[in-house]
Amino acid sequence: MKKLIILLLAFVVTSCIPVKVAPKFKNQDYKVMLAKKFQKQMPRETAFIFKDAKDAEEFYNYINKKYRLNDIDVGYNVPFQLNGETLYLSYHEAERIDKNVNLPLVLIDAKRESNGNSPLFENNYASRTGHWYIILTVYDENIKNCLRDKHPLKEKTIEYLKDLKQEYLTTQNYEELLLTKKS
Repeated sequence: MKKLIILLLAFVVTSCIPVKVAPKFKNQDYKVMLAKKFQKQMPRETAFIFKDAKDAEEFYNYINKKYRLNDIDVGYNVPFQLNGETLYLSYHEAERIDKNVNLPLVLIDAKRESNGNSPLFENNYASRTGHWYIILTVYDENIKNCLRDKHPLKEKTIEYLKDLKQEYLTTQNYEELLLTKKS
């Protein structure tokens, strides 16, 4: 019994307690959901969301080169063709964090302060890791969200966005997009 208590105490003292956890999409590498539920400052629109493993501004460069926008209105209402219709793509980048409280450091500093000493780990009580996500919305010419359940192009739009995501994540040199056919 004594060994179990010591083991449990050692586990508690050396543990980090998660306070915030970035979302992980089960069984898929993307999610179609309300952007506002994903992050509060996003619009209340259905969006295609995926984790961005690349550096900052990479998606901007990708969209700029793919659709030949010349740095004009890159993130907003980018026109593209799908099934003979013109649709408009917009995107946002959002950060979600994993945040942990380092319990052992808090306990050590609490003990030091109770003994009249200054804290050693004052700025290290919590650890934080950021994860970036791309949030895509697509509208038709009638300003109807193409990712909503009742839209006739929902499935085709999701397939297009899955291909777009895959192309973005696998392309290293965006200049080669200029050599492929514009979609």
